[in-house]
Amino acid sequence: MRASRLLSIMMLLQTKGRMSAEALAEELEVSVRTIYRDIDQLSAAGVPVYADIGRNGGFALLEGWRTRLTGLTAPEARALFLSGLPGPASELGLGDEVAAAELKLLAALPADWQNEATRMSSRFHLDPKGWFSTGPRPEFLKAVAEAVWSDMRITIRYDSWSQVSERTVEPLGLVLKGGVWYLVARREGQFRTYRLSQIQALTPTGEHFERPAGFDLPRHWQESTAQFEREVYVGTARVRATPVGVSRLKDISQRCKEEIEAQSIVYDETGWAELDVPIEEERWASREMTRVGAEVEVLAPETLRARMTEIARRLARSYGLVN
Repeated sequence: MRASRLLSIMMLLQTKGRMSAEALAEELEVSVRTIYRDIDQLSAAGVPVYADIGRNGGFALLEGWRTRLTGLTAPEARALFLSGLPGPASELGLGDEVAAAELKLLAALPADWQNEATRMSSRFHLDPKGWFSTGPRPEFLKAVAEAVWSDMRITIRYDSWSQVSERTVEPLGLVLKGGVWYLVARREGQFRTYRLSQIQALTPTGEHFERPAGFDLPRHWQESTAQFEREVYVGTARVRATPVGVSRLKDISQRCKEEIEAQSIVYDETGWAELDVPIEEERWASREMTRVGAEVEVLAPETLRARMTEIARRLARSYGLVN
C-alpha cells in the first residue's frame, strides 16, 4: 500500500505541479502527517522533490524531472489495455492515436508484464452498443469534440422533438452512453444535455469561453442522469401480467426492474399476477406497454387503460378483426 501511495504522490506532482500537503492528503485519503513521512521517503530514495514555504507553498518535483511507468502493477497494466474502446476512439478521430499510445505503453512495461497486457486485450473486447443496432453516427461529432477541446462556443440547429431551433452553447464534455453520444454544455448559465444525432447543423462562433471552475463531467453526468430518472417516472400503473410479461416489464429500465423485484408477486391459478410498475408520461408509457405485448394488461390508471384499449382497437381494425 505504501509503495503504491508513493508512486501516486509522484504522479500527482508530475501531472498537477505544486500541491500542498493538505491537498495530497485529501487526494490520497490519508493524514497530513503520513504525507510528510512519504515525502521524506521519496527524498531518501532520490526523487527530486522539494518544498516551498509560505501561503502558496507546497511540494513539487524538480523542473524537467519525469518518472517512468516502472511503478505500474500487472493488474493495472491489464486494466489499461482493457479500458481502450477502439470504436468510440475512431468516431472521435483518435483511432490511430489510441493504437500508438498502446504501443508506447506496452514498450514501457517490464518484460514480464507485456504478455499479461496483450493477453488481456486479446481475450476481452468491450462493445458499448446495443444488439441489432450500430448506433447513430453523429455527423458533427468531430466538430463538437474540437469545440470541447478548445473551449469554443458553437451555434447548433437542434431538433428537440417538439421543435427545431438554433441555440448557442458552451460545450463542456462528451458522453457515450449505450452507444449514443451526448453533449453536456452550458447555455444561459444552465447545464444542458444534447443528443448529438439531433444536431442538424453546427457553426463555430470563434468565441472562447471560460470553463466553470470545478466542473466534473463524470460527477455531473451521474447526478443529472439520476435526477432525470427521478423526474421521468411521474406515476405508477397497476397491471396484470404473466411471468413472461413480468420479465418483459423488468426489461423496460433498471428502475422498473428494481421496483418490480421489491414486490411480492403471487400468480393465481390462471398464471397471472397483479403488480405496480413505475411509468413515464402516459404517451410514452402506452408505447412501452404496447411493446410488452399481450402478456400484460393495464388495470389503472383509467386514462392509460383507455389509451391501451384504443391501441388494441386500431390494431384489431388493421388486421381485419373488427369493422
